[in-house]
Amino acid sequence: MVHQYKNNGYNIVLDVNSGMVHVVDDLAYDIIAIYENSSREDIVAAMVEKYSRPENYSAIMDESEAKADTQPDKDRLLAEINATIDDIEQLVKEGSLFSKDIYEDYIKEFKNRSTVVKALCLHIAHDCNLACKYCFAEEGEYKGRRALMSYEVGKQALDFLVASSGNRRNLEVDFFGGEPLMNFDVVKDLVAYGRQLEKQHNKKFRFTLTTNGILLNDEIMEFLNKEISNVVLSLDGRREVNDFMRPCRNNKGSYDLIVDKFIKLAQSRNQTNYYVRGTFTHHNLDFCEDVKHLADLGFKQISVEPVVAPESEGYAIKEEDLPLLFDEYDKLARLMIERRKEKRAFNFFHFMIDLSGGPCVAKRLSGCGSGTEYLAVTPWGDLYPCHQFVGQEEFLMGNVFEGIKNTALRDEFLACNVYSKEKCRGCFAKFYCSGGCAANSFNFTGNINDTYDIGCELQRKRVECAIMLKAADGEEFDGELGTDQ
Repeated sequence: MVHQYKNNGYNIVLDVNSGMVHVVDDLAYDIIAIYENSSREDIVAAMVEKYSRPENYSAIMDESEAKADTQPDKDRLLAEINATIDDIEQLVKEGSLFSKDIYEDYIKEFKNRSTVVKALCLHIAHDCNLACKYCFAEEGEYKGRRALMSYEVGKQALDFLVASSGNRRNLEVDFFGGEPLMNFDVVKDLVAYGRQLEKQHNKKFRFTLTTNGILLNDEIMEFLNKEISNVVLSLDGRREVNDFMRPCRNNKGSYDLIVDKFIKLAQSRNQTNYYVRGTFTHHNLDFCEDVKHLADLGFKQISVEPVVAPESEGYAIKEEDLPLLFDEYDKLARLMIERRKEKRAFNFFHFMIDLSGGPCVAKRLSGCGSGTEYLAVTPWGDLYPCHQFVGQEEFLMGNVFEGIKNTALRDEFLACNVYSKEKCRGCFAKFYCSGGCAANSFNFTGNINDTYDIGCELQRKRVECAIMLKAADGEEFDGELGTDQ
């Protein structure tokens, strides 16, 4: 499978199965488009017909030779066409263009793979001091009751993780809510207990935390910088955008209460190991302005993501919004290129892509590992496939005291992959999104083996922009054709 597109002046060809990216000139781009279903003679004839026109011929000449009145030289044109076909055939032979799908045959073995639990999302607080309008957790209640996790439950959760992790040494624990800083003492105690377990069991915990910042202070910042590997700071962008969707319980805005603290925390972490994380909605489809605002505040690690909500909600992203959002992603990519030239670069989470290595095959096929390698824990110790399933009783898997009881549900998640979803099979982005979010799929279709279509459209656009940014950075791509970029 090959995906071709043009973006910001680049002709990009992605060979989906090998992961190879080729930045090509116009002639190579056009030949690749018809290569699979055409003979060499037909390709030559089609290219001669197109590039015999002076306006097209000039596109494949050196800049010094390209003049408006230049007439095509037929011998030279034929030589260019045949040389480019030869290059393409060599890449096909090498397996970096029109490569075979070697993963589908691996699926039967993949479904039967053994897994261990390697990450927990601890719902340390089913409570919140904000009243965000789009909150899937219903202001921290998760379709249930307000509660704070006790140290005893959290301690058992860490014991469960160690016992369920097999020989895996590196483990991850995310302190989540609601607002986890409403239960900060338990966070501190659990980190201390985790450090004890590291020594006893030869494990290494990576602790992360997501906060709205209302309770953030110097003492907490000092602890976070010492013990928490990554901190997610919730802020939607411009003051008016943030305060419209993220008000306090008294309906006043939260922006002015948190922004200076977030800036201080980001600086104290040397602008690394954190994300300022926002959500854009139907009310701010110009979200590039929010990313720009966050960058102008000095943040270097930025994530602004589309809200996921039923269309009945006024703030939900709708299908008719997609063209505007595609333009915004293009605008954002151009902004990032400009800022890099100005030595004011920042990272955007959804444009970060590894073309040279990246996740292992299992990760590319199955994604985040929800329901198998990654589980969420409620304040009272119940286990769910991930934080977005919490409160949906049909997804209750067990508890940290007795372990996984609903093994059939676990096996269902174990079998979930890009080949179990019909819409993923023919999608060029499948090895980058790994089939998308199971919770979003279920919430929109009632099936974890389906997809959330609007999310898929946005993901495909983000992948295209991310690859273009690599080209703009001058990254070397193996097997480049007809280009000196």
